[in-house]
Amino acid sequence: MAHSKARVTDGKVTYPPGVKEISDKISKEEMVRRLKMVVKTFMDMDQDSEEEKELYLNLALHLASDFFLKHPDKDVRLLVACCLADIFRIYAPEAPYTSPDKLKDIFMFITRQLKGLEDTKSAQFNRYFYLLENIAWVKSYNICFELEDSNEIFTQLYRTLFQVINNGHNQKVHMHMVDLMSSIICEGDTVSQELLDTVLVNLVPAHKNLNKQAYDLAKALLKRTAQAIEPYITNFFNQVLMLGKTSVSDLSEHVFDLILELYNIDSHLLLSVLPQLEFKLKSNDNDERLQVVKLLAKMFGAKDSELAGQNKPLWQCYLGRFNDIHVPIRLECVKFASHCLMNHPDLAKDLTEFLRVRSHDPEEAIRHDVIVSIVTAAKKDLSLVNDALLNFVKERTLDKRWRVRKEAMMGLASIYRKYSLQGEGGREASKQISWIKDKLLHIYYQNSIDDRLLVERVFAQYMVPHNLETTERMKCLYYLYATLDTNAVKALNEMWKCQNLLRHHVKDLLDLIKKPKVTPTEAHFKKLIVHILKIYPWNLPDPGKAQDFVKKLAQVLDDDERIRDQLETLVSPSCSCKQAEVCVRDITKKLGSPKQPSNPFLEMVKFLLERIAPVHIDTESISALIKQVNKSIDGTADDEEEGVPTEEAIRAGLELLKVLSFTHPVSFHSAETFESLLGCLKMDDEKVAEAALQIFKNTGSKMEESFPHIKSVLLPVLQAKAKRGPPRQAKYAIHCINAMFTNRDTHFAQIFEPLHKGLDPANLEQLITPLTTLGHLAQLAPEQFAAPLKSLVANFIVKDLLMNDRIPGKKTTKLWVPDDEVSPETLAKIQGIKLMVRWLLGVKNNQSKSGNSTLRMLTAILHSDGDLTEQGRMGKPDMSRLRLAAACALLKLAQEPCYHEIITLEQYQLCALVINDECYQVRQCFSQKLHRGLCRLRLPLEYMAVFALCAKDPVKERRAHARQCLVKNVNIRREYLKQHAAISDKLFSLLPEYVVPYTIHLLAHDPDYVKVQDIEQLKDIKEALWFVLEIIMAKNENNSHAFIRKMVENIKQTKDAQAPTDPKTNEKLYTVCDVAMHIIMSKSTTYSLESPKDPVLPTCFFTKPDKPKSANVLGAVNKPLSSAGKQLQSKASRMETASNDDSSSNPASPQRSKTRHDSAEMDHSENEDITLKRDIEKPRGRKRGVTSSDDQDSKPKRGRKKSAANTTTAAEPEDQWDEDNRPEDEQNSPPKKGRRGRPPKSATASQETPAKGKRGRKKAAPPPEDDEEEEEEEKGEEESGVICILSSFSSVESAESTPQKRRGRPPKSAQPAAKKPA
Repeated sequence: MAHSKARVTDGKVTYPPGVKEISDKISKEEMVRRLKMVVKTFMDMDQDSEEEKELYLNLALHLASDFFLKHPDKDVRLLVACCLADIFRIYAPEAPYTSPDKLKDIFMFITRQLKGLEDTKSAQFNRYFYLLENIAWVKSYNICFELEDSNEIFTQLYRTLFQVINNGHNQKVHMHMVDLMSSIICEGDTVSQELLDTVLVNLVPAHKNLNKQAYDLAKALLKRTAQAIEPYITNFFNQVLMLGKTSVSDLSEHVFDLILELYNIDSHLLLSVLPQLEFKLKSNDNDERLQVVKLLAKMFGAKDSELAGQNKPLWQCYLGRFNDIHVPIRLECVKFASHCLMNHPDLAKDLTEFLRVRSHDPEEAIRHDVIVSIVTAAKKDLSLVNDALLNFVKERTLDKRWRVRKEAMMGLASIYRKYSLQGEGGREASKQISWIKDKLLHIYYQNSIDDRLLVERVFAQYMVPHNLETTERMKCLYYLYATLDTNAVKALNEMWKCQNLLRHHVKDLLDLIKKPKVTPTEAHFKKLIVHILKIYPWNLPDPGKAQDFVKKLAQVLDDDERIRDQLETLVSPSCSCKQAEVCVRDITKKLGSPKQPSNPFLEMVKFLLERIAPVHIDTESISALIKQVNKSIDGTADDEEEGVPTEEAIRAGLELLKVLSFTHPVSFHSAETFESLLGCLKMDDEKVAEAALQIFKNTGSKMEESFPHIKSVLLPVLQAKAKRGPPRQAKYAIHCINAMFTNRDTHFAQIFEPLHKGLDPANLEQLITPLTTLGHLAQLAPEQFAAPLKSLVANFIVKDLLMNDRIPGKKTTKLWVPDDEVSPETLAKIQGIKLMVRWLLGVKNNQSKSGNSTLRMLTAILHSDGDLTEQGRMGKPDMSRLRLAAACALLKLAQEPCYHEIITLEQYQLCALVINDECYQVRQCFSQKLHRGLCRLRLPLEYMAVFALCAKDPVKERRAHARQCLVKNVNIRREYLKQHAAISDKLFSLLPEYVVPYTIHLLAHDPDYVKVQDIEQLKDIKEALWFVLEIIMAKNENNSHAFIRKMVENIKQTKDAQAPTDPKTNEKLYTVCDVAMHIIMSKSTTYSLESPKDPVLPTCFFTKPDKPKSANVLGAVNKPLSSAGKQLQSKASRMETASNDDSSSNPASPQRSKTRHDSAEMDHSENEDITLKRDIEKPRGRKRGVTSSDDQDSKPKRGRKKSAANTTTAAEPEDQWDEDNRPEDEQNSPPKKGRRGRPPKSATASQETPAKGKRGRKKAAPPPEDDEEEEEEEKGEEESGVICILSSFSSVESAESTPQKRRGRPPKSAQPAAKKPA
C-alpha cells in the first residue's frame, strides 16, 4: 500500500497495453474504443492480481474523476460505470476511494447508469446487465453503510430499480435486483422510514396496477427480508394506528391497504400489528371501523388464510361487528360472508348465528345481501352451506320488501335448477333441497301480484324449463308434480287456472275489438272497459299503472292488425309451444324500440305475454305426458330412479292430467290421446279409470264430430260404468254422456229405466251405485224423469230407505270410522239424501213444495242426532255420517235462491250448530263445505256468521282453521266489491260488515245461552263475537267501525223477528248487542264518528225499529278481549254514556262499577300455547258436575248425555272429565261441550252413554272428501254465485217474517224462568 500511495502521489496513470491516454482531447468514438479496452482489462482481473491492482490504481482514481462521472455521452458513462463496478470487485473489501463525498458521487453515478436497464432492446443492454450483476454479486453498495448520506444513496437506488423493472426483464434481472436490495436491508443497521416507503409504495393498489413488475419485485424483497424488516414495519404501523402520527409517512392514508398486501405476502410481517387492529375495531369513528372491517374481511376471507384460526380473539372481535350500529359496517360483514363460506367452510358454524340475526335486520339492503351471500356460496357448492343458512333464505321469501323476496325466490330457484334438475350434486344434494320446489309454489298464495308473477316465471324457467325438448319437459313436469306436497299442488293448479282465465279475458278483449263498429258507441266503450278491468287488477304488477297500460294495449291492438293476429294465435286453444315462442318474440320486437331502451309499456306487455303464452302445454306435450303415465302403469318408467314410488307417480300423473284437462282441454284432442285414455278406462285400477272418466268429461265436447270411432267404443263403456261401476265412476260416466253426446236423453233413458226398476232395499250393497247414478240423472235431466223421480223420492228413498233401520249398528264408543268400515246401509242412506238434494237442485223451483218436505226431513235427521227412526239401532259412527250428510245437504240447498228463501230461521240455526258437533270429523268436514260455498259467493252472507260458533271448539287447530276461513271470506268479498263497483247497491249481500247482525242473532239463540246475565255464558258470547269482530274490524275502511256501531244500535231499536213478543228472547238479543257494543268501544277509537251510511237490517231476523228494552250488562262481561300483546285501554266512561237509557239498566249496579282487568291478560282463543292448562282444567262455558236444581233446569246439557228435566244424571261418574279415564278413540271423544242443538233423550239413553274424554284432543286425520267434490263447477262460478245471492236478497227489506217455532233443542217441560243474578 505504501507503493500504491507513492504511485498515486506520482500521479502517473498507467493504461493497459494498447490503450493510449484517455482525455478530453480525443474524440468520443476514440474514447469509447479505449474505454472498452480498459473495461476488458478490469473484467479479466481478479482480486488476487496484486501487481495489476497496484499498477492500475491511478487509472482507477482517474476514472472516478468528475470528467468521467459527468461526461455527456451515455456510452462513455456506461463504460466508466462498468469499470468502477469491476474496480470495487477487484479492490474489495477496501475501495481505492477514501473520500466520503467521492464515494457518494460514484455510487450515485452508478445508480444513474442503472436506468439504462429499462430498455431491454438497447444494444448496450448487456453492459447494463453486467453492471447490475457485478454490483449485486459483490454487494458494492454495502460500502455506503459508513457514509452519512447512505440513506439518500440507498433510497435513490431502490427508486431507480423499482422504476426500471418491467415485463421485458428475465428472471435473472429480477433476481439480481432482489439480491442487491436485500443485502442493504439485511446487513444494514437500520431501515429508514423513507427507504421503507420506497418499498411499500409499490404495494399500494394504485401503484400496483400501474407497474405489476415493481409490485412483484417489492413482494420478493419483503419475503426475502421478512425477519429483518419486520420491526421497522411494526414501528411504522404503531406510529400511524396507535399514536395517530400520520405525518411520519406519505403512506399513512394507505395503511389498511398495506396491511392487507403485507399479510398476503407474509403473515409474519404483521405479527405485532394484528393486535392493533382489534383495538381499531372498537374505535368510536364509524369510518375507521368500516375501513378495518373491510380490511379484515379480505384477510379472513382470502382463500389460503389461516388468520381466523391463528388469531381467534381478532376473529371473535370481527364477528361482533355483524351487530355494529353503523349500517355500512353490517353490510360489509354480510358481503364478506360469501367469500368466507366459499373459502373456509369450517367457519360456517361461527357465521350461522350472526347471519340469522342479520337476516332479520331492519335495513332492507342487509337482508338482501344476506341472501346473496348464502346463495352465492350454495351455487358454488351446496356442501358449503348448512340447512340453517338455507332456511334463512327460505324465511326471506316472505319478507315485507319485494326486492328481498325476489332475491330469495330467484336464489332458491337457481339452487333448485342446479342441484335438482341438472343433478350436479348427486342424489344427496337433490334430497337436501327437495323442499325448495314446494316453498316456491307456496308463495303463490301471497296476495301480492308481483309474488305470483315471479312464481310463474320461476316455474317456467327454473322448475320446468320451457326450452327443454317436449318429452324431457313433460318428464320433468311429471316427476315434479309427483313429489310436490298438497299445498304446492293446489298452488300449481291455481296458477294454471289463473293463466287460463287471463287467456279467456284477452280473447274476449280481442273479440270485442274485432267487432265491426261504424261509430264507437258508449255501450261498446263500456264493454271494452269491463274487459280491461278484468285483465289488470290481479294479473299485472303495479295495478295503479296497469289499467292505463292495458288501455294503451287495446288501442295498439285496434290499430295494428298484425299484432292483433299474433295475439289471437297466442290465446288460441290450439296454439303450440313453438308457435307461442314465435308470437311472443314477434310482438315484443314490434312493440320495442332501439331508441327507447327503457320502455314501461313494453315491460307490461311482456308480463302479460308471459302469463298467457302456453309455453309448457300443447297437443304434443299432452301426448308425451300420457305416454309417460303409461310407462309407469306398464312398469317401464324410471320412477324409482327419480325417487318416486310407482303408485304415487301414477296417481300424480292422473291428477296432473285432470287439471290440464280443465285448463287446456283442446290439447287433448288427438286420436292418440283419446285411445290412450280409453285404454286407461278399461283398466282394473279404480283410480286410473276414474281419472280417465274425468278427463273425458272435461275434454270430450267435440268427440262425437271429430272422433266417431272413439265415441262408438266409449259409449258402451260409459253405460256399463253408470250401471255397475263404483259410485264415483258412475257419477263421472253420467257427466261424460251429458257433456259428449247430443242425443243424451236416449242414453239417459237406457240407463235410468233398468236402474229404477232394479232398486231393492233388501240388497243394500248393490244400492249405492244405482242411487249415485240416479241422483246425477235427476240433477241433469229432472224434467225427463219428473214423475218417476218424485215417486222414487217419496216412496223408496224416504219410506223404504231413510225411515227403516234394517241392520243393527256396531256398538262402539267411537264417533267416526274410516270409509271402508261404514255400513252399506248408511252409505245407501247418504246417497239417498244426496239424490233428493240433486233432484231439487235440478228442478230449481219449489212449486210442488218438495223443497219444504226435504228440508223438514233433513232437520229431523239433525234433531234426532242422525238416528231418524230413534229406535237406537244405529251405531254412533253411522249417526255422525248421517248428521254430516244432512248438514251438507242443507248447505247445498241454501246455495240455490229458491230454496234459501224457504229455509226457516230454526232450520238455519240447527244447521249452524253442526259446526259444534261432538264428532271432530263432522265439525271439520262441515266447516270445509261451509267455507267452500262462502268462498264461491254462493252461500248467503248469514252463513258466514256460523264460524262465530267455532270460538267454542275445544281443538285449537279447528279454531285456527275457522279464523283463516273468516279472513279469506272477508278478503274475497272486499276484493269483489272493489272489482265490481257497479253492484255497490247490493252491499247488503256482500259487505262483510253485514255479518254482524247475523252473528248477534245467531248467538242470541245459542242453546247454551240460557240465563240472560250469567257471567260465564256471557263470556262465551263475548268470545264468539270477538272471534268475528276482530277480523271485521282489522281494517277501518270508510269508517266501518262507526258503521258497525250504528248497526248494533239499530238492532237495539228492533225486536227479534223470530219471537217478537217473547220478552226473554228480546232481552237476550239486546244483551248480546251490549256485549258487541262493549267490544267495539274497547277496540276502536273511531267508533263514535258519523256512520258513512245508514245500515240496513234483514227484516226476516229483526222487526221494524221500536223503543229499546234491554239491560246493560257490560260490567258482567268486563273481561279483556285482545290479541297477543295488544294493549287495551279502559273506556268505562264511554261505556256508560253509550248504554241505552232504560229503567232496567242501573248505572250504579255492581256490574257497571267493575273495572277492566289488566291488559296483560290474553285472549285464550288466540294464545293456546300459554293456556294449555286451562284447556284441560277449565272447560268453555259452564262447568260439568253436580249443579243446583235451579241450574239444571235452566241450563240444558250439551253433548251426547241429555236427560229429562227432573233427572240429575249430570253427577254420574261417566259424565265427569276424569284425568285418567280417556276413551280408546281420544280424537273422537266428545268435547267438553258436546254436540249442540239436539233434543234431550230419555234418562235410559243418557245412562248408556259411555264416559267422555277430555278436551284439547290431538287433531285427527281429516275425513276423506265425499263424492261431492266440485269438479263439475262451471267456469266463472264466482260471478254466478253472486247473482244467486243478489237475487235471493232482492226483496230483503220488504220480506215479512211470521213467528216461527223455536228451533234446535226444544224447551223442557218443567223448565222454570231463568232467574236474574243478584
